[in-house]
Amino acid sequence: MKKRLDEKLAAIHADPHGCKEFIIADAKDADMGFGLAAPGPQTEACVHGFNREEGCYKTLEDYLKQIRAVIAQDIVDIVLLSASNLERLAMRERLFESSSITPAARANDTSDVWIVRGGTYALLPSRPFRSAGIDHIKYGKISSDHDAPVTGADLGLYSVTFTNDLDADYKSLTQFQDFRLEAEKKKFRYFLEVFNPNVSTGLPPEKVGAFVNDHIIRSLAGVTSAGRPVFLKIPYNGPGPLEELVSYDPHLVVGILGGGAGTTFDAFQLIYDAHKYGARVALYGRKINLSEHPLAFIEFLRRIVDGQISPSEAVRAYHDILKKEGIRPQRPLHSDLQPTQTLKKYG
Repeated sequence: MKKRLDEKLAAIHADPHGCKEFIIADAKDADMGFGLAAPGPQTEACVHGFNREEGCYKTLEDYLKQIRAVIAQDIVDIVLLSASNLERLAMRERLFESSSITPAARANDTSDVWIVRGGTYALLPSRPFRSAGIDHIKYGKISSDHDAPVTGADLGLYSVTFTNDLDADYKSLTQFQDFRLEAEKKKFRYFLEVFNPNVSTGLPPEKVGAFVNDHIIRSLAGVTSAGRPVFLKIPYNGPGPLEELVSYDPHLVVGILGGGAGTTFDAFQLIYDAHKYGARVALYGRKINLSEHPLAFIEFLRRIVDGQISPSEAVRAYHDILKKEGIRPQRPLHSDLQPTQTLKKYG
């Protein structure tokens, strides 16, 4: 089955200035950061007593059901999963074999994405760590045959966070180098996620975008085409830093991450702005997963980047769908039309 991701990337590289293609990914890998709370809160009455004071959460099967629905909808270009859920959906259920959606898996889980209840890890300088191995992502087991048919995914997300601490950043880059070399040997593609610093760096806020941009270019300058990421995933630090990075190298495909949920207007305006200022990819996780109607939410993301509707019009149309289907909105329309945040950290 031809994959839209490959077709869109080819079109972008063939005409980096004129191509209108835009890639949307649904990041359903939150279980590698949030644990049990990853599927989101249970909106119905809690059916068990455990942790009642903290609220109740959906189950893994609820999460998998949402992912199956997104795959069946066939609007997003990538679905990003944990290795264990990739094994279930790609290797056992084989849902991606007849889909034009590309499966991907989180290939590392640095400590700044360990957002567990009661945990404080994300407040400390990021440390590199990898739960998933490349062979397990591709085949579900250790393999010596790297030409074997891929039953899982040949695409992964690798994450790095620079903190302006020499020892910490050196360790992160050393681990990144090890991963790149292994990926090249095992014919594994990846996209690179670079977060803003998750701890104080002494930099004024307006300098963070430049700090991240310089680290991206510096870190990839010594990497030849065989080991480079197929695209980037970064926080949206405003039009200036995004345009600066995009214009530096039109073949370095830049994508933005969604961050926390926020209002519906936050989500729709973010993808509109990112598209306007040169991003070619948007990877939304919690913004989709925690919405009242994820499939309608995804449809409006696509319509926005296709130039069919404005963010505010999309919010109103989205609420019309909620009303028609009898779904209670999390916020009244007037509140959901308000911008509330510019999220730059994973947590």
